Amino acid sequence: MANIRSQIKRNRQNEKRRLRNKAVRSEVRTRTKRALAAAETGAENADELLRLTVKRIDKAAAKGVIHKNTAARRKARLMRRIAAARTGQA
Repeated sequence: MANIRSQIKRNRQNEKRRLRNKAVRSEVRTRTKRALAAAETGAENADELLRLTVKRIDKAAAKGVIHKNTAARRKARLMRRIAAARTGQA
């Protein structure tokens, strides 16, 4: 345990940020899975789910939760997988 007051505060801030970042990363993964599942089943709200997923990934990158290149890579992979699911279904 830290003895210095500034380090105690820093530890509190780091823990808060860690929990917030964990929630954001979890939400990005959940939305990605939902968008993929919707595209594979051919649900009519698949486009909306994809839009919300991309929006959430961009937001996470803007907040610094994930790196901007990581966000770009995730979006590219997501688009490729959804395009493949749509062509495989049609």
